[in-house]
Amino acid sequence: MNDKELIERYIPMMKFIASIVGKHSEVVLHDLSGEDNSIIAIENGQLSGRKVGDAPTNLILQVRQDQTYLKQPFIGNYKAYGKNGKLFRSWSYFIKNPNNDLIGVLCVNSDVEHFVKIREMMDGFLNFDETTAEADPSTSKEASYISEQLHGQADDVLASIIEQTMQSVKVPGDRMSLQEKLDLVKHLYHQGAFQLKGGVHLVAKHLKTSEPTIYRYIQKIKEE
Repeated sequence: MNDKELIERYIPMMKFIASIVGKHSEVVLHDLSGEDNSIIAIENGQLSGRKVGDAPTNLILQVRQDQTYLKQPFIGNYKAYGKNGKLFRSWSYFIKNPNNDLIGVLCVNSDVEHFVKIREMMDGFLNFDETTAEADPSTSKEASYISEQLHGQADDVLASIIEQTMQSVKVPGDRMSLQEKLDLVKHLYHQGAFQLKGGVHLVAKHLKTSEPTIYRYIQKIKEE
């Protein structure tokens, strides 16, 4: 059985999972051989606005880059955000071939905004401030991963990764030192930003530098 056939075996399971988790949960299957177009099946995609043919998320890119899938079979109970800012509670199961290569990801994203609103109403009424943090669904150890952005197009995924990273630096690209630019590229590299087509071009544009320079930075990071 080849990788494609192995991944497609999960498609019939998706409707089964969707029937269990209900209409407020999205079930997504990613085939990572497609690079920028990884989503091959989706149930309740209206929740995040994504569709078949859309791109992998920033979290999936990071998982593939740092090889998290070699250490554990899945990650779960973490926050994800839709393009409109909608909050999800998410799980991602890693699909691997017999060679232990990551070939796909099966994800479940549950819309919890209605629960958050109910919790806020209850907190305001009961005023139990000391205990409200314990009710947060993201407080498990898995929540240490970056916040997943459930964007559809690869350009949106890239822009989100770069924007979040640039905000953490708080220095415009044209005012960064060489070391600051190298550190930023290293951070983006470990998030998997350069796995998507156009990653080098977009980063070079934000840093006000050339694409060959970004390629040199990436090569230096790989050598380290």
